[in-house]
Amino acid sequence: SDESSEDEAQIKWEEQQIKKAVKLSQETYDDASLHKSQPTKPKFDPSVSLPPVNLEIVKKRLTERITSLQDVHRAHQREYEKYMEDIESSKMTVQELEKSSDAAVNYKFYRAMKTYVENLVNCLNEKLKYINDVELAVHLLLQQRAMRVLKRRQDELKNESAYVQHLTSGNDKATNGKLEGDEKTQLLEMCEHRRTCRQQVRECSGEADHHEGMSSDDELTPTEVTEFQKSKDNVLEDSKKVFEDVHADFCDIRKILLKFQEWKEKFPDSYCDAYISFCLPKLLNPLIRVQLINWNPLEQNFTELEEMPWFRAIEEFSGAKKVSESKRDDDPDQEVLPRVIEKTILPKMTAFVKSVWDPLSTSQTKNLVQLCNDVFEKQDLSKNGCSRAKEDLINMVVLRMKKSVEEDVFIPLYPKSSVEDKSSPCSKFQERRFWSAVKLLSNVLLWDGIVQEDTVRDLGLSKLLNRYLLLNLLNTPPGPDNIEKCNKVVACLPGRWFQDLKSGSTLPELLNFCQHLLQCARVLHKNNHSEETKAVLLMLVKVKALHVVEGFIEEYKLEHLKSMI
Repeated sequence: SDESSEDEAQIKWEEQQIKKAVKLSQETYDDASLHKSQPTKPKFDPSVSLPPVNLEIVKKRLTERITSLQDVHRAHQREYEKYMEDIESSKMTVQELEKSSDAAVNYKFYRAMKTYVENLVNCLNEKLKYINDVELAVHLLLQQRAMRVLKRRQDELKNESAYVQHLTSGNDKATNGKLEGDEKTQLLEMCEHRRTCRQQVRECSGEADHHEGMSSDDELTPTEVTEFQKSKDNVLEDSKKVFEDVHADFCDIRKILLKFQEWKEKFPDSYCDAYISFCLPKLLNPLIRVQLINWNPLEQNFTELEEMPWFRAIEEFSGAKKVSESKRDDDPDQEVLPRVIEKTILPKMTAFVKSVWDPLSTSQTKNLVQLCNDVFEKQDLSKNGCSRAKEDLINMVVLRMKKSVEEDVFIPLYPKSSVEDKSSPCSKFQERRFWSAVKLLSNVLLWDGIVQEDTVRDLGLSKLLNRYLLLNLLNTPPGPDNIEKCNKVVACLPGRWFQDLKSGSTLPELLNFCQHLLQCARVLHKNNHSEETKAVLLMLVKVKALHVVEGFIEEYKLEHLKSMI
């Protein structure tokens, strides 16, 4: 046992010695490799000579060093200045944000406004179909009534013309076989009855300056009036139901505009950037049309636009009455009312002119002319004074007047023996047709200043006067009747046409008319009718046919009449 323990100790000692030898050799190897990897430092050799150094080289290198440092300094200075500017800008932004409304409040307002506009547009889109239906229903009622009156007038004109022609020819058979005895007589009696009723009304009102044929003859029978009013009331009742289920915030124009007014006051920049003034006319269009459903500008005592709630609301919103000219150009809301007129009012007026207006009706024409003047005056406040809608309206007026001249004017010519008796049917019918044409001439000339002057002169003078009226005047003997007719024609002519005529000659379209007046003056003077002669000369002076008057005075040595020129 002692020997075995000594052997184990010997073995352990050998192993320890071996491990020490291995460890020692490894450390020796690591030190050698580390020594090899490190570069050897050069040793200073005092025998090696250095390049010469003088003051200029040192100065140059120092200058270069200073220049480099200065460039770096300037770069740092610029960066510093930029940082300081950013700091100042940030401080100002912070101050502005502190002064402005809270961002959360702004976001809440814009989000609420967005939701409101979306709901408003959806509501109006849903109601648009009902608005179109109601508007169309009322317009069809007015159109049907106008067509009924026009058709009756044309039928009665044909029947009465045929009847008078029948009397003139002395033939006992009904003309054209269209209407036999009792039926024709009944229609003529109804026409004569309406004529008598109108005459009684004029006598009661004291209207003296009136001639048969100058009435529009647009009266309806009591049954027709009742049916029309009943149908119209039903449609108007339906129109009241269009927005009955809608909150006032979405159908009251004033409240809608207040929403946008709030936006404009709080955030004017974003309000302008959103072009709200361009959007409002289209947005308000359905609501305005509902208020215009019962509006008929051709009727007497119709509601003025200025008196309507929508007009007052828009006028108040845009401040049209208060704003000065200097501010007008800056505020885009000043264009809202003119654009509403262009987009909504003018198209509705054009529809009335096309389907409802009767050019032979003086009351309708005067109302329409006055409305056009008022509307165009308001539209002229806009920067875009001339618009397509305005041109369409004027073109439709001209088209309707041309149609009326072609279809409504008929002045028959009968033998002199048939019209000598003023109470004969031929004479009465011819007189009525003449005065009806004079009335149309007067209505056409009312449009001077709205329709182009060349167009008005062509329709009124070239077509109506020279083609129809003058032919009747030439066949009327000079005398009180002829003078009265000519005087009425001259009274229709706009005075501004003759203001700039300085040559002594009248308008080219009036040359034939002036020749007729001259012939009348000669005949009257030869028959010693001095007052009538003077009246004719005064008409020539009014139309600036001064050379004609001067020639007449010289021809007949009427020196005492020179004062009228």
